[in-house]
Amino acid sequence: MTTNKVKIAINGGIGFGAKLTPKQLVTIAKYMDDADELELTTFQQLYLEVPEDELDFIKEEFNKVGLHCYPVGNFVKSLRTCNFCKGEIEEGMPVAKEINKRIAGKPVPFTLKPAYTGCPIGCGEPMVNDIGVMKIRDSFHVYVGGKAKGKDAKVGDLLYESLTPEQVYEVVDQLIDIYAKNGKKREAFPKFISRYGIDSLKEQIQLPSN
Repeated sequence: MTTNKVKIAINGGIGFGAKLTPKQLVTIAKYMDDADELELTTFQQLYLEVPEDELDFIKEEFNKVGLHCYPVGNFVKSLRTCNFCKGEIEEGMPVAKEINKRIAGKPVPFTLKPAYTGCPIGCGEPMVNDIGVMKIRDSFHVYVGGKAKGKDAKVGDLLYESLTPEQVYEVVDQLIDIYAKNGKKREAFPKFISRYGIDSLKEQIQLPSN
């Protein structure tokens, strides 16, 4: 009898780069056959195929060792973060964790890649991803429509600057909601931004007061 398998994305959570513990690696290997392969993506995720009828149980097992699971396909990916930081509070990592908790796994017209960086050096590459958040001193800038690959690669547009954490959460939430409602099927986010327009986005986004 053939067992149907489903692909899931996993990582060690949102932190300083892509890191896994020995216990996490052993747990992943437990659900792999000798012929299986673990795919490492450029977005700090691992792709793994698991039996569909055991999916919920396996996800529970992964969660017990601190592995986070996400759907694969037309969803918001988990937040890409910096590989080097000075400290959790100083680099705003609690803000990155909250952003990821709010948006990762949401259905969208086409795979959406958000990124975060804790300083202007930009190790998390926020300016060349769909939605980017950059911490500047004690506030945050939000960029949209960046693209890292292809002949039309470009830096994203600065949508808002000097935001508080609460304002960042609201802006990112609303951006994804607008895209989910108005984006065409399989329309990449940068193309949606070009078609929809920055001014139209700002007209719809309700920015909370400081």
